[in-house]
Amino acid sequence: MPTHLSGVRDRAAAPDDDQITEWALAAARGDATATEEFIAATRLHVWRFITRACGDAHSADDLTQETYLRALRSLPRFAARCHARTWLLSIARRVVVDRYRSNAARPRLADTADWQAAAERTQQTGLPGFDEGVALLDLLESLDRPRRESFILTQVKGLSYEEAASIAGCPIGTVRSRVNRARQNLTRLLESAESAA
Repeated sequence: MPTHLSGVRDRAAAPDDDQITEWALAAARGDATATEEFIAATRLHVWRFITRACGDAHSADDLTQETYLRALRSLPRFAARCHARTWLLSIARRVVVDRYRSNAARPRLADTADWQAAAERTQQTGLPGFDEGVALLDLLESLDRPRRESFILTQVKGLSYEEAASIAGCPIGTVRSRVNRARQNLTRLLESAESAA
């Protein structure tokens, strides 16, 4: 059969789906010539499908090769419930999807030598940062355990006084008192820290 310089068959001589399916079935039985015919008859279709699906002609060659590797491993299980070209393109689709998933899961590399400075430049300003968070934790640690627990449950976690009382195992009035005293202690500590600065 005549071929172009690229090795792709002339369109006028392209085999139909029934012939391609016959080659696939013969290839599944171990016929090496049928395997070559099957690949030659479908390669351009697979490559074009992958190129359109991934939008990257450079990756299409690798993904086409991966498609045929998977197809040849699966060929003994091919039962011809559909045309072989349809079956092969479904494998190609899975190969493209798997590549997208793999790329999405892979960490991206930054094209910068000073990654820490780049990360710091992307931080929003005006929000409490790490240092403020550490200072707040230190202030909370200065409270006694019952006051700290009541304050965190109601003011940080947003639980009601009733829910906090149930968790702490004490009356609601006790939780209110502890939260009030914790606020007073924290306010006093913040005022003394500001005056020292």
